[in-house]
Amino acid sequence: MRNARHQSLAPTSARRLAPGTGIDAHRHDDHQLVYAGRGVLAITTDAGSWTAPATRAIWVPAGTVHSHRAHGELELHLIGLPAHTNPLGLDKPTVLTVSPLLRELILACTRDPADGSPEHRRLRAVLCDQLRVSPQQPLHVPTPTSPQLQALCEILHADPADNRTLAALGRQVGASDRTLSRLFKADLGMTFPQWRTQLRLSQALVLLTEDMPVTVVAHRCGWSSASAFIDVFRRAFGHTPGRATDGGRNG
Repeated sequence: MRNARHQSLAPTSARRLAPGTGIDAHRHDDHQLVYAGRGVLAITTDAGSWTAPATRAIWVPAGTVHSHRAHGELELHLIGLPAHTNPLGLDKPTVLTVSPLLRELILACTRDPADGSPEHRRLRAVLCDQLRVSPQQPLHVPTPTSPQLQALCEILHADPADNRTLAALGRQVGASDRTLSRLFKADLGMTFPQWRTQLRLSQALVLLTEDMPVTVVAHRCGWSSASAFIDVFRRAFGHTPGRATDGGRNG
């Protein structure tokens, strides 16, 4: 990402973003925890995109050039942590599970971010403790560098319901399925089916913010039935698609 703005400190704040709006590419000297209390948040870097519903947060390490994108009415919570405070020991963006306790800690920290009281410092210390034990989620759609993979991935980004085999897609981009399989592992660190599932889940989260029926979302994203989609979604997120954008508060 070129022409990224530099912000010396990662802000701690809460704000709302309208659907389709975002925050342009920028970077911070400090780490940032980004959480959508409502809606779906997408963070993009040169390495790919990370999409998180209201039951997940995204860890953005210090110095990472990234942009934000809102899907649905986004209730955005941002927490900055000093660069020397890295409870996760991570050097790349990562999606984290947000437990009910971690959610309340995030809300409390962003409710009065300028509070420098001992109580507030203890609150942030507990938040860091909770981050250390938060399960990491493989909700990342990496961006390929290989021209052949770029062509293939563009096809599926345009139509995630395209169910063609890797061999059939390979014929369109001029590469064998064996070559493409090797490139997926070497370039993206995952298999083709894993990448396609990540893409479809990310696209499904976006469509769900538009109040689209689950059955329609399932077919638009390439699942053969709503039940098959719900099963994959539940295994990925721990809840049904109907609870994806409100943190599970409305069942």
